[in-house]
Amino acid sequence: MDNKVLKAVYTVFLGVIIALFVGLGIRTFYAPPEAPQFPVEMVFEKTNPTDEELAEQREVQIQQEAAFREYQEASDIYNRNVTIVALISSVVLLGLSLMVERRNRVLANGVMLGSLFTLIYSITRSFISGDTTLSFIVVTVGLAIVLFLGSKRFFQPRAKQSTPPHNGDAPANAA
Repeated sequence: MDNKVLKAVYTVFLGVIIALFVGLGIRTFYAPPEAPQFPVEMVFEKTNPTDEELAEQREVQIQQEAAFREYQEASDIYNRNVTIVALISSVVLLGLSLMVERRNRVLANGVMLGSLFTLIYSITRSFISGDTTLSFIVVTVGLAIVLFLGSKRFFQPRAKQSTPPHNGDAPANAA
């Protein structure tokens, strides 16, 4: 296999592994809230329940709805926090890729790709959180990162290779 192809595959693989590392690391050390379980009492087997059974059923339903609202609020907070941690991780990874860039371009590209994948994860989590202000902030930071990377990587003039001045004469040792 061609060395350029291997470098490209390695770069993409490194980017994916870095994003998975961040996502699984967050999940491992910061567990999500547990969803409430529907109680067995919610299921009626009788076709004609008594008023007392209906009142009991309504009470169980009210408790279940309150537990679900509590879970939803905890889940929104969890998604907000995961969004922030993933966004910070993305920015740190971007900084790392810029620091490594001069020493190892392939490694720097992989870390940069991991940073972008982590940013996508952060943006997705912000949408799940339901907080449009947070989503806007994360997308704004994402846009700034992408514009910065694009200008740094693709639009900065590269240093020209120094070539000896051409004076029309052939080199002295040319045959």
